[in-house]
Amino acid sequence: MTGEPRNPNQPKLNASFLRTPDGWPYLLAPLIPLAVALDLAGASASIVFLVSALGIVPTAALMGRATEELAARSGPGIGGLLNVTFGNAPELIIALFALGQGLHEVVKASIIGSIIGNILLVLGAAMLAGGLGREKQTFSKTGASVQTSMLLLAAAALLMPAIFELVEGKGLPQPGAEIVHYGSTVEHLSLAVAIVLIATYVLGLVFSLKTHRDIFNPDYGDEDSWGWSTRTSVIALAIAGVLVGVMSEVLVGSITEASHAVGLSEFFIGAIVVAIVGNAAEHWVAVLVAMKNKMDLAVNIAVGSSAQVALFVAPVLVIASFFIGPHPLALVFNGFELGAILLAVLIANYVTQDGESTWFEGVQLLAVYVVFGIAFYYA
Repeated sequence: MTGEPRNPNQPKLNASFLRTPDGWPYLLAPLIPLAVALDLAGASASIVFLVSALGIVPTAALMGRATEELAARSGPGIGGLLNVTFGNAPELIIALFALGQGLHEVVKASIIGSIIGNILLVLGAAMLAGGLGREKQTFSKTGASVQTSMLLLAAAALLMPAIFELVEGKGLPQPGAEIVHYGSTVEHLSLAVAIVLIATYVLGLVFSLKTHRDIFNPDYGDEDSWGWSTRTSVIALAIAGVLVGVMSEVLVGSITEASHAVGLSEFFIGAIVVAIVGNAAEHWVAVLVAMKNKMDLAVNIAVGSSAQVALFVAPVLVIASFFIGPHPLALVFNGFELGAILLAVLIANYVTQDGESTWFEGVQLLAVYVVFGIAFYYA
């Protein structure tokens, strides 16, 4: 079989690779069949939830690696499109299964959790890990400013259905609510907002991948590439998609019972647990590249992923809810979610405006995330 020659310095997928920082997610691969077996055997919902949540990590890592390999072979335009398309695929798949189960409040919590998790947890961990031993790190102010501006505009749009419901409807949902059916007016308002956000997202792709692609094309480096062929990458991406779907179905099916068993609200599980496991592999990549002093890439992963959730994932879920689930998804967030997204986006704008970061800024971002987590726990 012919193919491109492999760089001898590139790591192989073997036992030694599994012990590297890039390889650890694949050590969790045995949990994938274990989660399915436990679910079929009728095991405790909390055990099924825990095992399936951890089982999502290697599937997300495989999807991310296959996407990177395809992107490296497709040029900056198509490669960038592949990265933004599949970058948040795991949490989108999880949310689609939750929509089918009618867990609308879990879906909305996972949307907010992904946004604040990327801004506070991922960016904070990247700044902390990359800043240790260095006086400061630098990144493109222009690139970060564009990303955070898009995120701020998206947050403003996401707030409007809640404000409408607060003024004209029956008020905001409670954090402990499992499913709330709003009227058709706010549902159609949410659909209109979703269409505007997706249109903005498409124009943002043109901006970042065509007219101003030099700003958003940091050096990803080849040293971590496995040198997969295009065929291998496509097959791996397909396998990862199937596995993410299987794990998502098992995970979502156990959420309600598991939340009652362990004493955690579905709101906390959606905003913290599901949001973290759906992006665990991508989170770790941001920390690794920050440690290699590639803060442009780390900021792009963290803030860009948040913007993608707000501009693409959330609108897609709203549109999909008109076809799956008991009723359409209204973008009416509870008070904790509204406060968290607004504060997180403002913080993101503030900490990236100078194009510099230190380890202590990372500590501060992580501290805010912990405070949010504590508030969500008691909500």
